[in-house]
Parts: sequence; structure tokens; C-alpha cells
Amino acid sequence: MTSAAATRAPWDGCCGWRVGVPGGWAFRCFPKTTAFLDSPWEIAMALPHVQPPSFLLASLKADCVSKPFTQRCHDLVKVIEDFPAKELHCIFPWLVENIFGSLDGILVGWNLRCLQGRVNPIEYSIAMEFLDPSGPMMKLVYKLQAEDYKYDFPVSYLPEPVRACIQERILPECPLYHNKVQLPTAGTQGLHLALNPFEYYLFFFALSLVTQRNFPLSVHVRTSDCAYFILVDRYLTWFLPTEGNVVPPPSTTLGGTIPSPTPRTPTVPFTSYGLHHTSLLKRHISHQPSVNADPASQEIWRSETLLQVFVEMWLHHYSLEMYQKMQSPHAKLEVLHYRLSISSSLHSSPAQPSYQALHAYQESFKPTEEHVLVVRLLLKHLHAFSNSLKPEQVSPSTHSHTASPLEEFKRVVIPRFVQQKLYIFLQHCFGHWPLDASFRAVLEMWLSYLQPWRYAPEKQFLTADPQPRSIPEKWAPFVQENLLMYTKLFIGFLNRALRTDLVSPKNALMVFRVAKVFAQPNLAEMIQKGEQLFLEPELVIPHRQHRVFMTPPFPGNLLSSWPPTVTDASFKVKSHVYSLEGQDGQYKQMFGPEVRTLVLRLAQMIAQAKQTANSLSDYSSETSANRSFLSWLGFCPIDMNGTYCTNDLDELGQDSIKKTDEYLEKALEYLCQIFRLSEAQLSQLMMNVGAAPDENGKKQLPDCIMSNEGPVLTPLGRYQIINGLRKFDIEYQGDVELQPIRSYEIAALVRLLFQVSSIINQRFSGKMDTLCSREDFLGAFCRYHLIDLSQSEKCRLSPMAPCRARGTSGPRVSLRFLASYRTLFSLLMVFFIASLFGIGPILGIVLILFIYLLYAVVMTAVTQKLKPHQH
Repeated sequence: MTSAAATRAPWDGCCGWRVGVPGGWAFRCFPKTTAFLDSPWEIAMALPHVQPPSFLLASLKADCVSKPFTQRCHDLVKVIEDFPAKELHCIFPWLVENIFGSLDGILVGWNLRCLQGRVNPIEYSIAMEFLDPSGPMMKLVYKLQAEDYKYDFPVSYLPEPVRACIQERILPECPLYHNKVQLPTAGTQGLHLALNPFEYYLFFFALSLVTQRNFPLSVHVRTSDCAYFILVDRYLTWFLPTEGNVVPPPSTTLGGTIPSPTPRTPTVPFTSYGLHHTSLLKRHISHQPSVNADPASQEIWRSETLLQVFVEMWLHHYSLEMYQKMQSPHAKLEVLHYRLSISSSLHSSPAQPSYQALHAYQESFKPTEEHVLVVRLLLKHLHAFSNSLKPEQVSPSTHSHTASPLEEFKRVVIPRFVQQKLYIFLQHCFGHWPLDASFRAVLEMWLSYLQPWRYAPEKQFLTADPQPRSIPEKWAPFVQENLLMYTKLFIGFLNRALRTDLVSPKNALMVFRVAKVFAQPNLAEMIQKGEQLFLEPELVIPHRQHRVFMTPPFPGNLLSSWPPTVTDASFKVKSHVYSLEGQDGQYKQMFGPEVRTLVLRLAQMIAQAKQTANSLSDYSSETSANRSFLSWLGFCPIDMNGTYCTNDLDELGQDSIKKTDEYLEKALEYLCQIFRLSEAQLSQLMMNVGAAPDENGKKQLPDCIMSNEGPVLTPLGRYQIINGLRKFDIEYQGDVELQPIRSYEIAALVRLLFQVSSIINQRFSGKMDTLCSREDFLGAFCRYHLIDLSQSEKCRLSPMAPCRARGTSGPRVSLRFLASYRTLFSLLMVFFIASLFGIGPILGIVLILFIYLLYAVVMTAVTQKLKPHQH
């Protein structure tokens, strides 16, 4: 039995307590000079040298229930300061889980992702102070790090691709996992990693972002204000500084420092995606004397570990097939050798690949908007971190003997640690993110990575000059070595934009943002230069054969047979493309004819969306202007045959419609600049769009083909309907007398008038047919009143087949209009006004009939004159 309770008992010569410990009750005593202590917490503080570790843990667990958050944090600070590492070692795993929550998502912990300063200022400030890079929690980590403690982390909670690789006996490429995989021991299940305290803490911190937890639905959290987001920013600023060196950890002993972990040298070869990413720690620390070592060399392992953990936990979400696709034949051979060696060491055969499970994971992995925003924060800081490198140390030829480890880390941080996993992460988001406005988060993350010059120290673009300045040539290597980030993802965005409703202001803004970024002066030329370097045929030079890559051996490969001179830039571009797309990947040129066709389609959609937005704006204005006083009283009839255009223009108003028009106008202008669309092409495009609508520009039918069964939608017509660009006017085409009773009609009066109309039509149907069949003026007058000639015109705008869209079978009388509230109210108003002039009801009815008779005669005469022209 384990208990945190303590009972004071008298004893000669000392004061004692019966203390609950594992296995039963124990009696502890100490001299009388010690004051009486009232809580097990004070007991542990008073006698840290005699209390068992489990008692301290039990006391902390009991405090989680009985004490408020503020007091618990205050007590934890005292424990970390007063207790030795041996005692703190036992509580560290529990404390980490108590802060960040359990790995299975059941325990929320301190709920840092929802903790905001403006909502809970006291708890927020205490938590931020406790978890600060220089705070008590990090001091605890360094205290345990000095003693070289290890903690087990289950492999089953790693990102699925990493877990699958380890279970498939494939060592992941990241040095973070090397020589750390441990076999199951007594009392444990499955494989686990042996992590040092710093790694263990960061694993929990990073995974708490992607672990699904049950947060209250009523809580609205702004990601940039939450404690987790601020902590990520603080950790990045502390461990990846843009100015100066990494702040060393506090000394645990007089004159001593926290030792760095032993350099990780794998006993068997490991494979990465075409390149061997050895740890910078091994390169710089193992070759320097430890007595006079540079502090930056001693502590770069923390910066590297933090970045590796963040990248692995936040970006490493792709399948084992993708892992093997990007390996060279030599790397695949190394994987086979490693699997055989590790299999023999474990005395078991390699497990069969679970490809279906991995594919299902990749399809089900759905990063949240919060996840994307944190990754964007990481990318922005890495650009600033990399750009803080001094200009004279950027060149690889000058850094090898003079640059410090931190400076070389800045030089390679993006291409070596981030580029590959970010590319695949972005590809997944582009292909699986919903087609809605939330994609803006992914878009801004992508655009932030594409513009490292925005985070340069000189801030050259943050000027008052409204004209965008040309991108300096010094950024050309970055563009070329990240070619797929610009070209393939731009094509992916084009395919998304072609499937979205560009009439929506939020979607129009996204198209505008991408077009504006790619239209920056000199950027398109840099991308074209990168594509030219990739398309240069490769010539194998003898002194480069140790690093040569293989080109696709099948027909249709982009490389020609004639061998020009191969430049270093060409080799770097090819290495970048093949390392991300595999040896047999096919490259689609951004400025090629196929993509140009997509751009023209997008330009046509932009023009169409502009026209649709203007039409909706005009329609909204006319509706507001034509809204009469009766409509405010509820007497205006509702058009049940009308349809509602599904976009957010009606909710946002005329100002947003104008903003949409501006976004689309500028986006079209930028696309013309990027792809050099001529005025003739643009004019032809506008003519094609302008010829589509009819005389009023509002009743535009979807694209369809007429057949014997009526209009048949084309793929373009389906797209237009889905996105609300065009529509059919769907109307009721059955018997007008039998349509449902409207809200603006009196139900009892509708039924009564229907019975009266039916009796008249049955009794006088023959005479009505005879009158309507006459060719003189009387026949025309009867047809005008007894036959609804508008049904045939309405059928033209309907997708219903002609044989099914039949109108009425003959002339008949319809009195249903008298059941309308609006008609009855109008008659009452006429009688009221007539009474003011001394006109009685009978005379009023006669005058109304006489006026209507004159109106009917005139309309019949007009109809007769226009009839020959309708053919």
C-alpha cells in the first residue's frame, strides 16, 4: 500500500511520524529541535537524505489533487533546487507527463496549447516562467543530464513512418535514433529508445503538438497567443540564436559544466535519402581537446538535438514507400545489409513490410492549422538563423578551417535538416487539405519558406518604396537548390486554384498572394535558370564519380545525349531534384507548355469570377433598390423557384466584393508578368469570357450539350455548378394550381378558389377551347388570359428533358392569385383610397374592371404585333 499520509506520534527524545511507503508503514524520527511539520511535503523537504524516492513522487502526486496550480509550481521549484539528482531522477518522467500530457492523449497536462495570458494571466505567467529555457524545469534537465541518466521512450508513440522503419529493422536516417533502440526488457512491452533527459523532455514537448486531445469545443484559442506557441519561439531563440553563441547551461558543480553526450557513431551503416547526414557533433567535438574546447562546440549538440526533434516530430509523416523511393541503389543495398545484420542479432526474421498500414496512415494524417502555424514559426526562425551567418563565412571554401561549429550549423541547417521533410509535408498538405479558406495557413507557411530574403538582417525589402525591389543575385543558389519547392508546389497550387470558387474573397486573396510572391522582380528568371541547369545533360567527370547520381534509364528522360560542360550549379540542382523525387522521377517544367495551359485556364477562371462577382454585386444592388415598403411588412411574395449562390459575398457586403475584384485584377496582372502573357492572348481570353453571358449577364447557363433528352452537362459545366459560377434556373414545372401553398398565401382561401376554378373549368372547358382557337382579336384576348405562354420560355433555362417539362394541357381559369396577402392588401388600399374620394365599393369594382380591361386590350394588341417576330 502506498500512501502520502503522515501521522504525528509522541516518542521519547524525538518527534516522529508514521510514513506511508511502498510495502507498508515505516517510522521515521529526528531530534526534538526540528519544528513540527504538518504535511508530507514538508517532511520530504526536511529530510531529503532519509526519504525514499517513491515518497517524494507520492507526495507530488497527492499535491496535484489537493493544491492549486500556483502552489504546486512553487513547491516544484524548491524541490528542484534542494533535492539531489538521485532523488529527482525518479520523479522526472512523471513530471514531464504531468506538464505535457500523456502520449496517448488521455491526460491533457497543463494544457499549454489552450493556456493564454489574456484569459488566465496568473497561470500563464507561472507556467512560462517555470518552462522558460533558463527556468527551473530546464535546470532540472541539466541537473539530470550531468549524471548521464537514461529514460525509456516507447517506439510505438513515434511518428508512424519512424516507428515502421524501426520495426522493419531499417535504421532511420536521423542520427537522433542511432544506438538508442533497446529490446524489450522485463516489465516493458515493445521496443523503446534510451534517451537522455534533454532528449526525453523535447520528445514530449514536440509530440504534445501533434497528439490529438479532447479540448473543450467552446474554447476559442488564437494560436499565436497560447503558451505553447510562445514557448516554441523562446526555445528557438535560445538554442538557435541569431546573435552571439548558444547560452551555456548552468554549472552543476563548482567549475564544472554539463557534459555533452557521447558522439553517436553507429556500429552498422545507415541510409538517408541519397546523402549521409552525419551529426555535426561528431565532426567538431571529437576532433578538439576537451580541456580548451570552445563552449559553442561543447553545446552545439543541444541546438542540433532541438532542431532534429522538432523536424522529426512535426514533419516526418510519409510512408515507407516514399522512404525507399528516394534512396539510391547503393543506399538500398545498405538497407538490405543492415536489415540482415540486425535480424541476425535479434535471432528473428525480418518482419513483413506493412505497406498498407503505412499508406493508410499517410492518407489519414491530417495536420491541424495550429500544427502548420507552429511549423511556419520554425521556418521563419530558421531563415533568420541561417541569414545571421557572416557574409565572409557563407562560402564553403572559407568555412572549413575557420568557422565555428555554430557558424557551420547555420550554413547547412536548412538543406541538411529541413528541406527534404518539409517538401514532402507540403506535398501532403497540398494534396489532402480541404478546398476551403483554412488552406491559407499552409499557403503562408510555403510562401515564408520561399522568401528567405524577407528575414535577412539588412531588411532590404522593408522600405517605404511602394515598388517591389529586385531580388539580389545572391539568392539564386537558394532558389536553384530548392527548385521543386518553387515549381512543383506552384503546379500543385494551380490545380487547387482551378477547383476552388474564386468568387469567394478568401480564395481570391490566396491566388493574389501566390501571384504577388512569384511576380517579384528577378524571381521568375532565377527559377527559369534553375530549370535550365536541371535540363543540362550530365557528363560524368572522373573526379566526381564518387558522388555521381544515376539518371532515369528509360525513354522519355529529360536529359539529351549531347554532352556539354557540367557546372557545380547544375550538379546541385540535379542532386536536389533526384534526392526529393527519386532516381526515376519525371520533372514538369514550370514554364513549359503544359503548365502554361493551366495558367491560361486559371486566367480565364479569374476573368469569369470577376464577371460573376460584378453580376452578383449588380443583382444585390437592384434587389435592395427594388425592395418596396410592402416587403418590410412581410407581404412581398417569395420566389420559391429562385436559387441562392453559395459564396460569402452576401455575408461580407459590397466592400468585400470590391476587394475580390481588386485581388483578382492584380492576380491576373501578376500572372501576365510571370508567364509573359501577351495582350493578344489576354484580349482573346476576355472575348471568350465576354461572349458567354446573355443580354443581361446574369442568367448564364452552365456549359452543356443539347440532346434529345435535354441539356447534358459537360465536365466544365459540372465545375461551374459546383463552384456557383453558373446555374440553371430550377423552377416548378408541374400544374401551377397544384404547387405547394406559399407562406404569402391564405391556405383556406387557396383551397376554396381551387374548387371554384375547377368547377368553372369543367363546365366551360369546351367554350374556352373554342374561343382560344379563333384567329381574330377575341381569340388572342382569350388566349392572353386563359393560357400561360411563359411556361415554354421557362423550360429553356431548365435541365429537365423537354418531354418531361410539359406545361398545361389547355385553357383554363385560375383564381389563385386572389389568395395572396399582397393582392388582398392592394385591393384594400385601393378601396380605402377610393372611399376618400366618395367612391363606393360597387363603383370601385367597376372602375377596377374597366381599367384592367383597357390594360388587357393594349397587351393583347402588343402581343399580336410581336408574335410574328418570335419565330
